[in-house]
Order: sequence, then C-alpha cells, then structure tokens
Amino acid sequence: MAERGRIEAALAELLQPEAFKDYGPNGLQVEGRREVRRLASGVTASLAFIDAAIEAGADTLLVHHGLFWRGQDGRLVGWLKERVARLLAHDINLFAYHLPLDAQAEFGNNAQLGLRLGLVADARFGEQDLGFIGAAAGLADTAALAARVARVLARAPLLLPGDGRPLRRVAWCSGGAQGFFEAAIAAGADAFFTGEISEPQAHLARETGVAFLACGHHASERYGAPAVATHIAARFGLEHRFIEIDNPA
Repeated sequence: MAERGRIEAALAELLQPEAFKDYGPNGLQVEGRREVRRLASGVTASLAFIDAAIEAGADTLLVHHGLFWRGQDGRLVGWLKERVARLLAHDINLFAYHLPLDAQAEFGNNAQLGLRLGLVADARFGEQDLGFIGAAAGLADTAALAARVARVLARAPLLLPGDGRPLRRVAWCSGGAQGFFEAAIAAGADAFFTGEISEPQAHLARETGVAFLACGHHASERYGAPAVATHIAARFGLEHRFIEIDNPA
C-alpha cells in the first residue's frame, strides 16, 4: 500500500511532464482514494477499460490516453460523463501521461516498442525529441522489418517500401506520428514506422525512397503504460495488472 501523493510524485519524477507541451493535462486527472493498493494499466481510459479495472479490484489506473484533451468544451455529458461517473462511484484514481509516456527513455512507448523489435535508439529527432532512431540491427531490408513488426505486434503493417535500399538506420515513433516522416528522413533514416498514415506520406516514400510503415496506433502504444506501472508497483509493493482492450486502429 502507498499514499496517492507518493505515487504521483514518483510518476512526475520519472516522466517529467512539465518538460512537454502537450494536448491535454498530464498526471492525476481524476482523484480517488488516498491509499493505493492495486494498480491497473492500459492504453486508453475507455469505459471498457475502466469497467475491467473495477472488476479486477483496481483502485488506481495508469493510461496513455486520458479523458481530457485540448479543444473539449468541458461539459461532463454523454460518454465522458459515463467514464467519470464510474471512476467517482468507485473512488478510483486516474493517472494519464501522453507525450511524457512516449518519450521516457527506458519505460516509454518508443523505448519499449524498440526493445521488442530489437532496435536501440542512439539519437532523437522531431518535435520535442519524440522520435527515436538507431541502427537497423540485422534487418537487411524493409521486408524483414515489416515481417518483424507483424510478428511482434500481431498485425501486418501497411508498407510503402520506398526504393528498396538496404537498411542502415531505422526511425520510429509510436501512435499518430506520421507527421514526423520528413524529420525522420532528414535524420538519415532508411525506414520509418509509426502507428498511422495520412495522404502525404505515400508521396514522400515514393519520392525520397525512404520506406514508411503504419503499424497501428493502439498496437504501437501497448507497452509504455504497463512498463511504467510495473516499475511503480515494484517500487511501492503494489499489485499490478495490465488490461488489454482490443482496438483495430
């Protein structure tokens, strides 16, 4: 058991949320009970995740995608009211970290995604240094990279193969980071993978020869929250469970 304030301080020390300009508030988004015993982690604070965490007996949740985002009008109605009502009714704490959870060098989404794919970053690039780039780690070509991604993430990526060049440097950024493609090219990547693709990336891959892979937003961001939660749980002697809610996006 640990006091909520100590958990909050430890997360702030690890993730450094004040260093990021983000799309919503990082940290404690909904205040629940003071004493924390059971921690549940997940990608998104969806109603399905919240209900599963309640069923598991969790009193504190840690997610990547929280409840509140820039541009919302602030009213607790509809789906947002239902999520908040569940949390308040069961006195559950909700911690959410967006860009800080992507960027954390050891437990973050990008570090953990690279670890599972056998890639280690030796440099950063892009806005707020969120993009990771490193040696291709035995991957001969884009087909080998796509096959490894498909095996690890259990879904085939959308592949734009570029000009088929040998892979020396691979760049990545989890989630919806398709806008980082130009920065990855400028950083010297032979291939870049992220969660999503938009219309411009197809043309850039063809015109620059750099491969682009869209691996799924949710699929690429499954690893940071449970890694951080496992670390925090071990530090404070808490129970922890990662709850996966499938999402095809």
